Amino acid sequence: MEGKNLFFLVSIILLLIFTFLNLPSPLSHTTDQLFDCTTYSPWCSSKKPFFLRQPENSKNHYADFPNHPLDPLTIGEIQKVKKIVNSIAEFRIKGCVLHSVVLEEPEKEVVLNWRKGHRLPPRKAAVVARALGVVHVLSVDIETGRVTRRETGSYSGYPILTIEDMITATSAPLASSDFNRSIIQRGVDLADLACLPISTGWYGKIEEKRRVIKVQCYTLKDTINFYMRPIEGLTVLLDLDTQQVIEIIDEGKSIPIPKAANTDYRFSRIKKNTQKINLLKPISIEQPNGPSFTIENNHLVKWANWEFHLKPDPRAGVIISRAMVQDPDTGKMRNVMYKGFTSELFVPYMDPSDAWYFKTYMDAGEYGFGLQAMPLDPLNDCPRNAYYMDGVFVAADGTPYVRSNMICVFERYAGDIGWRHAECPITGLPIREVRPKVTLVVRMAASVANYDYIVDWEFQNDGLIRPKVGLSGILMVKGSPYVNMNQVNQNEYLYGTLLSENIIGVIHDHYVTFHLDMDIDGPSNNSFVKVNLQKEMTSSGESPRRSYLKAVRNVAKTEKDAQIKLKLYDPSEFHVINSNKKSRVGNPVGYKVVPGGTAASLLDHDDPPQKRAAFTNNQIWVTPYNESEQWAAGLFVYQSQGDDTLAVWSDRDRAIENKDIVLWYTLGFHHIPCQEDFPIMPTVSSSFEIKPVNFFESNPILNIPPNSPKDLPICKAAASA
Repeated sequence: MEGKNLFFLVSIILLLIFTFLNLPSPLSHTTDQLFDCTTYSPWCSSKKPFFLRQPENSKNHYADFPNHPLDPLTIGEIQKVKKIVNSIAEFRIKGCVLHSVVLEEPEKEVVLNWRKGHRLPPRKAAVVARALGVVHVLSVDIETGRVTRRETGSYSGYPILTIEDMITATSAPLASSDFNRSIIQRGVDLADLACLPISTGWYGKIEEKRRVIKVQCYTLKDTINFYMRPIEGLTVLLDLDTQQVIEIIDEGKSIPIPKAANTDYRFSRIKKNTQKINLLKPISIEQPNGPSFTIENNHLVKWANWEFHLKPDPRAGVIISRAMVQDPDTGKMRNVMYKGFTSELFVPYMDPSDAWYFKTYMDAGEYGFGLQAMPLDPLNDCPRNAYYMDGVFVAADGTPYVRSNMICVFERYAGDIGWRHAECPITGLPIREVRPKVTLVVRMAASVANYDYIVDWEFQNDGLIRPKVGLSGILMVKGSPYVNMNQVNQNEYLYGTLLSENIIGVIHDHYVTFHLDMDIDGPSNNSFVKVNLQKEMTSSGESPRRSYLKAVRNVAKTEKDAQIKLKLYDPSEFHVINSNKKSRVGNPVGYKVVPGGTAASLLDHDDPPQKRAAFTNNQIWVTPYNESEQWAAGLFVYQSQGDDTLAVWSDRDRAIENKDIVLWYTLGFHHIPCQEDFPIMPTVSSSFEIKPVNFFESNPILNIPPNSPKDLPICKAAASA
């Protein structure tokens, strides 16, 4: 291949990667000092890399400074961290790659005791760096310029992939003549190639002592929806550090590439001869007096009776901290949750063939859930009066960059009812009382290649918190020789559904595990209580009834007592209480987790993917607070072997009664694809609730006024046609 053509192909692939994997958006400032190319950066040049250029109408983050102990690192702080790390002699000589640079949060007690106006505790950065194959975990004191902690060791896994890892991996196969020959033999023009980096999981010797990745490709010809045009059976195994091709598996030469017809999803590209049906007229929720929430100093959200700290995170996406609700009787803010976030995702596909068995993604620990967050689309992702928050992240060479419009905050009113009651005519009482249901939503959307995950944290006036996950985007499909089910042998199993000619949607699961550090009226004296509903029989002659349900409370003493598998015919409630705080009538104050999205993993516990994802063996876990135990799949997930997971920690069976405890909940989805998932997949959502139980003396919603016509604008509908 001529050098000119190779350059063109690599440029096309880089463009695709930035477009479809949400690679870093430009910096929101013009200062050239905000990036500093080094010898190991793949984008070094005399000009600004294109993804570091300033976007139009962007916010200026260069002047940002921290106002709260939990505020994320600013651009200025990141620059200082980069300088400090590069000053380490070993790194300066050998060079290093930064896989993660985030705030090292102060100790919990320090944060809880801090008050507005107080001096901030020392600002530190938690850094994960890799030099010559060795992983270094550093604690960097930004004020003193000192590295206060430096750990190395033999971890079974590797840190999150960098953007550079993914870009170079997808272009590396083009250096192989065997790969290029296979592509051309399939009838695909190299200029139409679109490739994706796929994590390998852990299956044995081939993954030992080196970082590897698999690359599979598609064709873009005649459609932007290349996911529907897989080059089936062609898989490249790469050494991530040397970029050398280890192995090429090409087993699908007889499988045709599916046609592009009717796969493009862009509204502007729908064929002119296709009738566009306008079923809906524009709709917008107006707030004549503006929103009811405020965001102080970029991160402190105040709305109705709620207050919490909000920040973007490259791994978790969104972190909610210091969530407090106002007591309607005392007016005081009361602690509910110290920290809540998406800890890990597990997405196993149910096809054991060579080209599919390894597709068992850990989207947070392998790719970075926040790193894959896309800029939200105003009016479509979020309504008109939404507030947008940017994320400031760090490239592999230490360069800060801005992910614009990563999070939105807005009030939702969909005509739902928060509470109502009307008296029937029998009583003769003319009563009709209604309270509208208005909620506050914090939203992020991550596009992890084909799948889009919409994560909402929704807050209600009655003290309820609802984490919600929506699955959308595009299916990852498998090429097939079949165009109709009548061609399939009765004894042949497809591992999925024939969705269209030559396209199979493979069965798969999604598991989203949340870390919920509950602090009910403070961190101490919290306990987990399983309230089991049991059938009780009445004694002879006691009642015309033969049976009733009895609530039996069991306080979990140790972690194994709180390992919960949900069962339909063994119903329970799951409370976190403060045993030292009682309501007026003597009940312990608390919150309960109300399950939803209860699909459970059916994989064998000894299956390698399930070993790594053992945190999905239960729907609920409770552990004692430990600042090092935040990521359910472990600190380093890429090619991990499952030796540092939530399941491993919980099996230590530590005491959890009257302690500072963390509750973990996993939302689960089974997905058997259907034709309505082609060529795009409608959003499927599920949620669970964190709901007060005896926390308030009465229902706080009583204080919410009903809507009145005088408070709302008069909008006249356009004349009907």
